[in-house]
Amino acid sequence: MNTYDSGTEDLLASVTDGVLTLTLNRPAARNALSRAMLDGLARLLGEAEADPAIGAIVITGAGGAFCAGGDVKGMAARNESGEPEPIDGAIARQRRNHRETAGRLHTMPKPTIAAIPGAAAGAGLSIALACDLRVMADTAFMTTAFAKVGFSGDYGGTYFLTALVGAAKAREMYFLSDRVDAAEALRLGLTNRVVAADALLAEAQALAARLAAGPRVAYRYMKENLNRAFAGGDMNDCLDLEATHHVHCGLTEDHKDAAKAFVEKRIPVFRGR
Repeated sequence: MNTYDSGTEDLLASVTDGVLTLTLNRPAARNALSRAMLDGLARLLGEAEADPAIGAIVITGAGGAFCAGGDVKGMAARNESGEPEPIDGAIARQRRNHRETAGRLHTMPKPTIAAIPGAAAGAGLSIALACDLRVMADTAFMTTAFAKVGFSGDYGGTYFLTALVGAAKAREMYFLSDRVDAAEALRLGLTNRVVAADALLAEAQALAARLAAGPRVAYRYMKENLNRAFAGGDMNDCLDLEATHHVHCGLTEDHKDAAKAFVEKRIPVFRGR
């Protein structure tokens, strides 16, 4: 295992078997997002996207929670100080950070997995929903939470939630901010797997290692195809994109070895080229 310096104790990072594991690390605050955490997350995701040694990303939380969302206590303190950040600068910074964190988890050409040990609330839920796959502990829950603190929502939650559960259910979850337990999340399609809490990280990392050892070129094109469809792409555009990517994959070493392995009844070895 190789550890990486995120620039802050609020975010831990390590790489094993081609899997980058990012751990939100403010357990006393249920891993509420800090400026340092978000900056570190944005930087490491950008580096991981370009690093050929990394084939998949797992994001999780320390101390039994995934992420409680924004640091509401910190917000309250700033509100009391009477020195708010100028609005134009705040909006520009927030937009940039949305794209570099949740946006990059969704669009980067590598599989991303959220391992959710406990509460995934507010922006924490949005970040989890931005990932390709989610694995939840049986004790975990999700909630939008925004209405309870007078916010409309951020980090793409309205986009991802509407796409996953439909407009009516997404509105209900945002307006009411009720909790959704792991069993209900699985029924709604908000998570892919529910496992025992003590097996969560091992399950997520094993899944990520399986993906990291897979056909990386094909995964990159699969993700682009799926994201085009996810965003409501025109059918003919999606068909054309699939055709282009499928032909490209047919020219890769990965495909050629896999086809040969199929005939020879052996397991293929994928090299990402």
